[in-house]
Amino acid sequence: MRRRVVVSVPPLLLLFSASSAAIEPISTSIAVGMAAALTGFLASYQNIFYYFHECCRPEWIAFNRTGLEADLGNKLFGQHLASHIIAKAVSGFVNNPNPKKPLVLSFHGWTGTGKNFASALIAENIYKEGTDSNFVHVFTSELHFPHAREMDTYKTQLQQWIKGNVSSCAQSMFIFDEMDKMHPGLIDSIKPYLDYYDKVDGVSYRKAIFIFLSNAGGESIVQTALDFWNAGRSREEIELKDVETSLALSVFNNRGSGLWHTSLIDKNLVDFFVPFLPLEYKHVVQCAMAAMSAQGLEPDAGVADKVARDLIYFPKSERVFSVKGCKTIDSKWEYYT
Repeated sequence: MRRRVVVSVPPLLLLFSASSAAIEPISTSIAVGMAAALTGFLASYQNIFYYFHECCRPEWIAFNRTGLEADLGNKLFGQHLASHIIAKAVSGFVNNPNPKKPLVLSFHGWTGTGKNFASALIAENIYKEGTDSNFVHVFTSELHFPHAREMDTYKTQLQQWIKGNVSSCAQSMFIFDEMDKMHPGLIDSIKPYLDYYDKVDGVSYRKAIFIFLSNAGGESIVQTALDFWNAGRSREEIELKDVETSLALSVFNNRGSGLWHTSLIDKNLVDFFVPFLPLEYKHVVQCAMAAMSAQGLEPDAGVADKVARDLIYFPKSERVFSVKGCKTIDSKWEYYT
Protein backbone atom coordinates (compact mmCIF):
# COMPACT_ATOMS: atom_id res chain seq x y z
CA MET A 1 0.00 0.00 0.00
CA ARG A 2 1.43 3.35 -1.04
CA ARG A 3 1.98 5.97 1.58
CA ARG A 4 0.33 9.31 1.01
CA VAL A 5 2.87 12.10 1.00
CA VAL A 6 1.65 15.44 2.24
CA VAL A 7 3.79 18.48 1.47
CA SER A 8 3.35 21.32 3.87
CA VAL A 9 3.47 24.78 2.26
CA PRO A 10 4.07 27.80 4.47
CA PRO A 11 1.10 30.19 4.61
CA LEU A 12 3.21 33.15 3.47
CA LEU A 13 4.24 31.35 0.28
CA LEU A 14 0.61 30.50 -0.45
CA LEU A 15 -0.34 34.11 0.01
CA PHE A 16 2.47 35.26 -2.28
CA SER A 17 1.54 32.76 -5.00
CA ALA A 18 -2.11 33.72 -4.85
CA SER A 19 -1.25 37.37 -4.93
CA SER A 20 1.05 36.90 -7.91
CA ALA A 21 -1.62 35.09 -9.86
CA ALA A 22 -4.14 37.76 -9.06
CA ILE A 23 -1.88 40.71 -9.83
CA GLU A 24 -0.11 39.43 -12.94
CA PRO A 25 -2.74 40.50 -15.52
CA ILE A 26 -2.90 43.97 -14.02
CA SER A 27 0.87 44.28 -13.91
CA THR A 28 1.08 43.30 -17.58
CA SER A 29 -1.52 45.90 -18.48
CA ILE A 30 0.36 48.56 -16.57
CA ALA A 31 3.64 47.60 -18.24
CA VAL A 32 2.05 47.72 -21.68
CA GLY A 33 0.44 51.03 -20.87
CA MET A 34 3.71 52.50 -19.62
CA ALA A 35 5.52 51.29 -22.75
CA ALA A 36 2.86 52.85 -24.95
CA ALA A 37 3.03 56.07 -22.97
CA LEU A 38 6.83 56.10 -23.23
CA THR A 39 6.67 55.51 -26.97
CA GLY A 40 4.17 58.32 -27.34
CA PHE A 41 6.32 60.61 -25.21
CA LEU A 42 9.41 59.87 -27.28
CA ALA A 43 7.51 60.49 -30.51
CA SER A 44 6.12 63.69 -29.07
CA TYR A 45 9.56 64.70 -27.83
CA GLN A 46 10.98 64.08 -31.29
CA ASN A 47 8.32 66.29 -32.85
CA ILE A 48 9.01 68.99 -30.29
CA PHE A 49 12.74 68.68 -31.03
CA TYR A 50 12.11 69.06 -34.77
CA TYR A 51 9.95 72.10 -34.06
CA PHE A 52 12.64 73.99 -32.16
CA HIS A 53 15.79 72.63 -33.82
CA GLU A 54 16.37 73.00 -37.55
CA CYS A 55 16.39 69.63 -39.27
CA CYS A 56 16.49 68.39 -42.84
CA ARG A 57 12.73 67.84 -42.83
CA PRO A 58 9.67 69.42 -44.49
CA GLU A 59 9.05 71.46 -41.34
CA TRP A 60 12.19 73.41 -42.20
CA ILE A 61 12.64 72.89 -45.94
CA ALA A 62 9.59 73.56 -48.11
CA PHE A 63 9.57 75.36 -51.46
CA ASN A 64 7.23 78.34 -51.78
CA ARG A 65 6.83 78.83 -55.52
CA THR A 66 4.28 81.62 -55.21
CA GLY A 67 6.49 83.43 -52.73
CA LEU A 68 9.57 83.18 -54.94
CA GLU A 69 7.75 84.45 -58.01
CA ALA A 70 6.28 87.35 -56.03
CA ASP A 71 9.63 88.29 -54.47
CA LEU A 72 11.46 88.19 -57.79
CA GLY A 73 8.76 90.26 -59.47
CA ASN A 74 8.37 92.84 -56.69
CA LYS A 75 11.83 93.11 -55.13
CA LEU A 76 14.40 92.34 -57.82
CA PHE A 77 14.22 95.58 -59.80
CA GLY A 78 15.06 95.78 -63.50
CA GLN A 79 15.74 92.07 -63.92
CA HIS A 80 12.82 90.65 -65.89
CA LEU A 81 15.05 88.10 -67.62
CA ALA A 82 16.84 86.85 -64.50
CA SER A 83 13.55 86.69 -62.58
CA HIS A 84 11.91 84.55 -65.27
CA ILE A 85 14.85 82.15 -65.59
CA ILE A 86 15.30 81.72 -61.83
CA ALA A 87 11.60 81.12 -61.16
CA LYS A 88 11.33 78.49 -63.91
CA ALA A 89 14.63 76.76 -63.14
CA VAL A 90 14.14 76.51 -59.37
CA SER A 91 10.47 75.51 -59.59
CA GLY A 92 11.16 72.82 -62.18
CA PHE A 93 14.04 71.40 -60.18
CA VAL A 94 12.49 71.40 -56.70
CA ASN A 95 9.21 69.93 -57.94
CA ASN A 96 11.02 67.10 -59.70
CA PRO A 97 11.02 64.10 -57.32
CA ASN A 98 13.93 62.48 -59.13
CA PRO A 99 16.32 65.01 -60.71
CA LYS A 100 19.18 63.57 -62.73
CA LYS A 101 21.75 66.05 -61.45
CA PRO A 102 22.02 68.99 -59.05
CA LEU A 103 20.69 72.36 -60.15
CA VAL A 104 23.61 74.58 -61.22
CA LEU A 105 22.97 78.28 -61.84
CA SER A 106 25.59 80.87 -62.76
CA PHE A 107 24.63 84.52 -62.10
CA HIS A 108 26.54 87.17 -64.06
CA GLY A 109 26.45 90.94 -64.22
CA TRP A 110 28.03 94.12 -62.96
CA THR A 111 28.16 94.96 -59.29
CA GLY A 112 24.94 96.10 -57.64
CA THR A 113 22.59 94.44 -60.12
CA GLY A 114 21.07 91.97 -57.61
CA LYS A 115 22.99 88.69 -57.87
CA ASN A 116 23.47 88.20 -54.13
CA PHE A 117 19.97 89.46 -53.45
CA ALA A 118 18.46 86.97 -55.90
CA SER A 119 20.32 84.05 -54.30
CA ALA A 120 19.00 85.17 -50.91
CA LEU A 121 15.44 85.24 -52.26
CA ILE A 122 15.83 81.65 -53.45
CA ALA A 123 17.06 80.57 -50.02
CA GLU A 124 14.26 82.41 -48.22
CA ASN A 125 11.63 80.61 -50.27
CA ILE A 126 13.07 77.13 -49.73
CA TYR A 127 14.48 77.20 -46.21
CA LYS A 128 12.52 78.42 -43.21
CA GLU A 129 15.68 80.10 -41.88
CA GLY A 130 16.62 81.57 -45.27
CA THR A 131 20.32 82.33 -45.66
CA ASP A 132 20.76 81.67 -41.92
CA SER A 133 19.82 78.04 -42.46
CA ASN A 134 22.35 75.38 -41.51
CA PHE A 135 21.76 73.94 -44.98
CA VAL A 136 22.72 77.09 -46.92
CA HIS A 137 26.48 77.43 -47.33
CA VAL A 138 28.15 80.55 -48.71
CA PHE A 139 31.75 80.54 -49.92
CA THR A 140 33.54 83.81 -50.68
CA SER A 141 36.65 83.49 -52.78
CA GLU A 142 38.85 86.09 -51.07
CA LEU A 143 37.81 84.86 -47.61
CA HIS A 144 37.82 81.08 -48.00
CA PHE A 145 40.35 80.61 -50.82
CA PRO A 146 42.77 83.56 -50.65
CA HIS A 147 46.14 81.97 -51.48
CA ALA A 148 47.01 80.41 -54.83
CA ARG A 149 49.76 78.34 -53.22
CA GLU A 150 47.15 76.52 -51.10
CA MET A 151 45.14 75.30 -54.09
CA ASP A 152 45.57 71.60 -53.37
CA THR A 153 44.47 72.09 -49.77
CA TYR A 154 41.45 74.14 -50.86
CA LYS A 155 40.39 71.46 -53.33
CA THR A 156 40.46 68.75 -50.67
CA GLN A 157 38.65 70.94 -48.13
CA LEU A 158 36.01 71.97 -50.63
CA GLN A 159 35.28 68.37 -51.55
CA GLN A 160 35.05 67.39 -47.89
CA TRP A 161 32.81 70.33 -46.98
CA ILE A 162 30.36 69.61 -49.75
CA LYS A 163 30.34 65.86 -49.22
CA GLY A 164 29.86 66.24 -45.47
CA ASN A 165 27.01 68.72 -45.78
CA VAL A 166 25.14 66.83 -48.51
CA SER A 167 25.52 63.64 -46.47
CA SER A 168 23.75 65.46 -43.63
CA CYS A 169 21.07 66.97 -45.87
CA ALA A 170 20.57 66.11 -49.53
CA GLN A 171 18.70 69.39 -50.09
CA SER A 172 21.67 71.59 -49.29
CA MET A 173 22.42 74.83 -51.13
CA PHE A 174 25.91 76.09 -51.95
CA ILE A 175 26.53 79.70 -53.01
CA PHE A 176 29.94 80.65 -54.41
CA ASP A 177 30.42 84.40 -54.35
CA GLU A 178 33.15 86.30 -56.23
CA MET A 179 33.73 83.55 -58.78
CA ASP A 180 35.59 86.13 -60.85
CA LYS A 181 38.20 86.26 -58.04
CA MET A 182 38.51 82.50 -57.53
CA HIS A 183 41.69 80.80 -58.65
CA PRO A 184 41.09 79.04 -61.99
CA GLY A 185 40.87 75.27 -61.63
CA LEU A 186 39.63 75.22 -58.04
CA ILE A 187 35.95 74.84 -58.89
CA ASP A 188 36.74 71.87 -61.16
CA SER A 189 37.46 69.85 -58.02
CA ILE A 190 33.70 69.53 -57.40
CA LYS A 191 32.85 68.59 -60.99
CA PRO A 192 31.93 64.96 -60.10
CA TYR A 193 29.32 66.27 -57.64
CA LEU A 194 27.61 68.30 -60.37
CA ASP A 195 27.57 65.58 -63.00
CA TYR A 196 24.95 63.01 -63.97
CA TYR A 197 25.82 60.40 -61.34
CA ASP A 198 23.39 58.57 -59.07
CA LYS A 199 25.98 58.62 -56.31
CA VAL A 200 29.61 59.59 -55.80
CA ASP A 201 31.33 57.57 -53.07
CA GLY A 202 27.96 56.53 -51.73
CA VAL A 203 26.49 60.05 -51.62
CA SER A 204 23.80 61.42 -53.95
CA TYR A 205 24.11 65.11 -54.85
CA ARG A 206 21.14 65.21 -57.21
CA LYS A 207 18.89 67.27 -54.90
CA ALA A 208 21.48 69.92 -54.04
CA ILE A 209 21.58 73.43 -55.53
CA PHE A 210 24.80 75.20 -56.59
CA ILE A 211 24.82 78.92 -57.42
CA PHE A 212 27.85 80.80 -58.77
CA LEU A 213 27.96 84.60 -58.54
CA SER A 214 30.34 86.53 -60.76
CA ASN A 215 31.01 89.91 -62.32
CA ALA A 216 32.68 88.09 -65.20
CA GLY A 217 30.70 88.40 -68.41
CA GLY A 218 29.25 91.71 -67.28
CA GLU A 219 30.69 93.56 -70.25
CA SER A 220 28.96 91.21 -72.66
CA ILE A 221 25.62 91.74 -70.91
CA VAL A 222 26.06 95.51 -70.82
CA GLN A 223 26.89 95.61 -74.53
CA THR A 224 23.70 93.72 -75.36
CA ALA A 225 21.63 96.09 -73.21
CA LEU A 226 23.32 99.10 -74.82
CA ASP A 227 22.68 97.72 -78.32
CA PHE A 228 18.98 97.41 -77.53
CA TRP A 229 18.92 100.94 -76.10
CA ASN A 230 20.69 102.40 -79.14
CA ALA A 231 18.21 100.61 -81.40
CA GLY A 232 15.34 102.20 -79.50
CA ARG A 233 14.18 98.85 -78.15
CA SER A 234 12.95 98.23 -74.63
CA ARG A 235 15.18 96.24 -72.27
CA GLU A 236 12.16 94.03 -71.57
CA GLU A 237 12.52 92.75 -75.15
CA ILE A 238 15.88 91.14 -74.30
CA GLU A 239 15.58 87.35 -74.22
CA LEU A 240 17.92 84.65 -73.01
CA LYS A 241 18.88 83.73 -76.58
CA ASP A 242 20.17 87.28 -77.08
CA VAL A 243 22.82 86.93 -74.38
CA GLU A 244 23.36 83.30 -73.33
CA THR A 245 25.87 82.19 -75.98
CA SER A 246 28.01 85.31 -75.85
CA LEU A 247 27.86 85.27 -72.05
CA ALA A 248 28.99 81.65 -71.76
CA LEU A 249 31.88 82.25 -74.17
CA SER A 250 32.90 85.42 -72.37
CA VAL A 251 32.99 83.66 -69.00
CA PHE A 252 34.74 80.56 -70.36
CA ASN A 253 37.51 82.62 -71.97
CA ASN A 254 38.00 85.09 -69.10
CA ARG A 255 41.46 84.26 -67.73
CA GLY A 256 40.80 86.17 -64.54
CA SER A 257 37.71 84.19 -63.67
CA GLY A 258 37.31 81.05 -61.59
CA LEU A 259 35.29 79.64 -64.48
CA TRP A 260 38.11 80.09 -67.02
CA HIS A 261 38.21 76.98 -69.21
CA THR A 262 36.34 75.07 -66.53
CA SER A 263 35.05 71.59 -67.24
CA LEU A 264 31.72 72.68 -65.73
CA ILE A 265 31.10 74.76 -68.85
CA ASP A 266 32.94 72.47 -71.24
CA LYS A 267 30.79 69.50 -70.12
CA ASN A 268 27.56 71.55 -70.07
CA LEU A 269 27.00 71.09 -66.35
CA VAL A 270 25.83 74.68 -65.79
CA ASP A 271 22.07 74.56 -66.33
CA PHE A 272 21.56 78.29 -66.84
CA PHE A 273 23.80 81.30 -67.29
CA VAL A 274 21.62 83.99 -65.75
CA PRO A 275 22.31 87.54 -67.01
CA PHE A 276 21.71 90.49 -64.68
CA LEU A 277 21.17 93.60 -66.77
CA PRO A 278 22.70 96.99 -65.88
CA LEU A 279 20.23 99.15 -63.93
CA GLU A 280 18.74 102.41 -65.15
CA TYR A 281 17.82 105.53 -63.19
CA LYS A 282 14.24 104.34 -62.56
CA HIS A 283 15.51 101.11 -61.01
CA VAL A 284 17.84 102.99 -58.68
CA VAL A 285 14.86 105.06 -57.53
CA GLN A 286 13.01 101.82 -56.77
CA CYS A 287 15.99 100.56 -54.77
CA ALA A 288 16.09 103.74 -52.71
CA MET A 289 12.35 103.55 -52.01
CA ALA A 290 12.69 99.92 -50.95
CA ALA A 291 15.64 100.78 -48.68
CA MET A 292 13.55 103.37 -46.84
CA SER A 293 10.65 100.97 -46.53
CA ALA A 294 12.96 98.28 -45.13
CA GLN A 295 13.88 100.70 -42.32
CA GLY A 296 10.22 101.12 -41.43
CA LEU A 297 10.02 104.59 -42.93
CA GLU A 298 7.51 106.05 -45.35
CA PRO A 299 9.23 105.99 -48.78
CA ASP A 300 10.01 109.50 -49.97
CA ALA A 301 10.10 109.85 -53.76
CA GLY A 302 11.96 113.16 -53.49
CA VAL A 303 14.77 111.60 -51.46
CA ALA A 304 14.91 108.61 -53.78
CA ASP A 305 15.22 110.95 -56.76
CA LYS A 306 18.13 112.85 -55.17
CA VAL A 307 19.94 109.61 -54.39
CA ALA A 308 19.51 108.30 -57.93
CA ARG A 309 20.56 111.54 -59.60
CA ASP A 310 23.85 111.73 -57.72
CA LEU A 311 25.09 108.33 -58.86
CA ILE A 312 27.48 107.85 -61.78
CA TYR A 313 25.97 106.67 -65.07
CA PHE A 314 27.31 105.62 -68.44
CA PRO A 315 27.61 106.39 -71.28
CA LYS A 316 28.53 109.74 -69.73
CA SER A 317 26.60 111.87 -72.19
CA GLU A 318 23.35 109.88 -72.09
CA ARG A 319 23.60 108.65 -68.45
CA VAL A 320 21.70 105.45 -69.19
CA PHE A 321 23.07 102.80 -66.81
CA SER A 322 24.21 103.10 -63.20
CA VAL A 323 27.89 102.16 -62.86
CA LYS A 324 27.38 100.62 -59.41
CA GLY A 325 23.75 99.64 -59.82
CA CYS A 326 22.09 99.79 -56.40
CA LYS A 327 25.27 98.81 -54.53
CA THR A 328 25.64 101.96 -52.42
CA ILE A 329 21.99 102.85 -51.92
CA ASP A 330 21.64 101.50 -48.38
CA SER A 331 24.51 103.67 -47.15
CA LYS A 332 23.57 106.83 -49.08
CA TRP A 333 19.86 107.50 -48.80
CA GLU A 334 20.04 108.67 -45.16
CA TYR A 335 22.39 111.46 -46.23
CA TYR A 336 19.57 113.05 -48.24
CA THR A 337 16.91 112.98 -45.49
